[in-house]
Amino acid sequence: MKKTLSCLISLGLICMSTAVLADMKPAVVYDMGGKFDKSFNEGVWNGVKKFSDETGIKVMEFEVTNETQREQAIRRMAERGATVVLGVGFAQADAIAKVSAEFPATKFSIIDVGWLDGANLRQYVFKEHEGSYIVGVAAAKASKTGKVGFVGGMDIPLISKFACGYVGGVKSVNKTATVFQNMTGSTPSAWNDPAKGAEITQSQIDRGADVVYHAAGGTGSGVIRAAADAGKLAIGVDSNQNGMAPGSVLTSMLKRVDVAAYETFMDVKNGSFSSGIRVLGLAEGGVDWALDKNNAALVNADMKAAVEAAKKDIIAGKVKVHDFTSDSKCPY
Repeated sequence: MKKTLSCLISLGLICMSTAVLADMKPAVVYDMGGKFDKSFNEGVWNGVKKFSDETGIKVMEFEVTNETQREQAIRRMAERGATVVLGVGFAQADAIAKVSAEFPATKFSIIDVGWLDGANLRQYVFKEHEGSYIVGVAAAKASKTGKVGFVGGMDIPLISKFACGYVGGVKSVNKTATVFQNMTGSTPSAWNDPAKGAEITQSQIDRGADVVYHAAGGTGSGVIRAAADAGKLAIGVDSNQNGMAPGSVLTSMLKRVDVAAYETFMDVKNGSFSSGIRVLGLAEGGVDWALDKNNAALVNADMKAAVEAAKKDIIAGKVKVHDFTSDSKCPY
């Protein structure tokens, strides 16, 4: 720690010693798909960039390209003197748990994990079901066929959490609506297969779906393109994907992983970092829907009012959105 002296003269000389952080070395390990995946990783990158732009502090980065690199990359960052290491995604849980235990003086943070222990570890989890519910309301309002779709990435409980919340939102508007659901695969490659995403989307459209929501990482670019090519609507996820096909993306379910990244690094810089689990939902600004010039013509007053009313009721506790991960069931 470097010290700076702040001196105040008032009836004598009073010198106050103020400690400031020196040589802060933040690091981030992105997961499969790369930091410019237009989805989850890129959302994190937006938070990292905001931190660097505001502070001038460079962030060490690594983009995982295969599963074996996760633990190695996290450990390498710690060995290089990183003061805080941010892991992106639940797939890094085992690696960050192991490395954080080996480097107790280093701070660690991870997104989409909430079951680890560690005095030097912060974990972020999101209420994706709440965000998915409100875009489900929008989908039901936009649908002319009463049939909508959902395309997930890897078939895991987290993605079923998105799907179930979406169904709840759709059914809150139209109880008789049909929601087609398909997962892309059961391995990590499911996050980065646009061709498969397009194929699944087209099959749902062939069955009558006119709005398709994805929670599929990089695979989602295929979902969006297939919907646009067919003259139907897509719903993006994680980052604001409205601009990927202007006029064809109804909205995007924003999962504010950028907030988690920015907050982690800024808290370390300010000396206010704490361990534990942070849960971010609608009330905390952790999830939301995206409105901008790219989808302005698609969102009418009735739809906007319905979505905003749903948000208000969820935040107030009047509407309880079921969390699939709580019991592995979807009651809608």
